[in-house]
Amino acid sequence: MFYLVNCSILFTELPLLERPAAARAAGFDGIEFWWPFAGTVPPDAAVADFVAAVRDAGVQLVSLNLPAGELARDERGLVSWPGRAEEFRAGVEVAVAIGRQLGVRVFNALYGNRLPGADPGEQDALAADNLAHAAGAVAALDATVLLEPLSGAPAYPLRTAADVIAVLDRCGLDNLGLLADLYHLAVNGDDVEAVIASSTDRIAHVQVADAPGRHQPGTGTLPIRTWLTALDAAGYAGAVSLEYAPEGPTATTFGWL
Repeated sequence: MFYLVNCSILFTELPLLERPAAARAAGFDGIEFWWPFAGTVPPDAAVADFVAAVRDAGVQLVSLNLPAGELARDERGLVSWPGRAEEFRAGVEVAVAIGRQLGVRVFNALYGNRLPGADPGEQDALAADNLAHAAGAVAALDATVLLEPLSGAPAYPLRTAADVIAVLDRCGLDNLGLLADLYHLAVNGDDVEAVIASSTDRIAHVQVADAPGRHQPGTGTLPIRTWLTALDAAGYAGAVSLEYAPEGPTATTFGWL
């Protein structure tokens, strides 16, 4: 396993384009971002500036979220949102272009909320089509599309690892994988130890934060070290992203490592 930092939730005391360099200065070789732009299809200049900031920092952009709507308005993804497939696929095109330049290996696709008046079966069918499109688009990069359970979003239908795995099985594509955010799984009441024991082969990316509070490991009650040891013993060799809201200045929150 190797560790990286999520620069959308960490180093927020700095402007976004300064965060990759801050992560490198803190000793990390890898980073990830949520969708780092205001809109689904940003101006070319904004993309170029983002790519340059990552390259100049000398870090690897391991993971990038695909466009997910406006998180501040509680939108939690476009994958299953009727009427927004063209928007989602345009965003995938931008993400793949970034991935081609920076060597991104995993792209996180937030599934989207259940919407009032929308048929859940139709949303799931649309999601399968959009996931197949995204998986096909990133296959040229030898990359994987991730799906994750979320907590704190009542209308979001994927809450457990089993919920995600059911979607993966329904799609039947080799380059779709489970993003095991140990914080979200634990907060939602999933049995994290059982997930690791039974489904490590489905896990393509891991994120960590403690609970309560979603701060750095050691500030809450979750047995994160135990879970990471179990993942390692089960053969997980991918990234573990620090995706927590730092309690204190970001650079002071890495001591637990």
